Amino acid sequence: MRQNIQVPFGYEPPVESRKGTMIYYDSFEHTSDEELDLAAKEASNRAFAKLVLYPLHEETVKRISKNGASPFYQREDRLHQWKSEQGRASAVTIESWEGKRKKYTPMDTALRHMADKYPAPHFVYLSPEMANQFASFSSFEEWIVKVRLLLSASPSQLHPRLEKYRHRWNVAGESGQ
Repeated sequence: MRQNIQVPFGYEPPVESRKGTMIYYDSFEHTSDEELDLAAKEASNRAFAKLVLYPLHEETVKRISKNGASPFYQREDRLHQWKSEQGRASAVTIESWEGKRKKYTPMDTALRHMADKYPAPHFVYLSPEMANQFASFSSFEEWIVKVRLLLSASPSQLHPRLEKYRHRWNVAGESGQ
């Protein structure tokens, strides 16, 4: 059903000042509240409409890093606890899609899901280790032109593909986009 809305002559809708999505892709196994606060601050400073926390399923963590992880629901509950303590109800979303799948999810599948679900532009917030892992995947060159990377810290060593696409990523807290 269509509704007519009356506006004064020459009305211009306000320009949206917040846009895009920052996706924090991590296992959140050893992520501290301070690290989550830094990611939230970075999303706020860069005026993102959403910060999406994307915890990985145990099977994905095992395949990517060869380390185990606590059960998905425990890590997800901790993120919900942090979110409620911070009072970030609207700006932070905890994506539980991988928990519903209950199996290994390749990173490109996860990125495709989030690109379809959340508004562009998409920035993926990663630890330096996770960024090097992402750069080692065959789909990296396909994705690096669609998303930008934000690294939580300066990497001590760079994967050759990260070096090649240096212009497509920044370290959180540094100026420039």
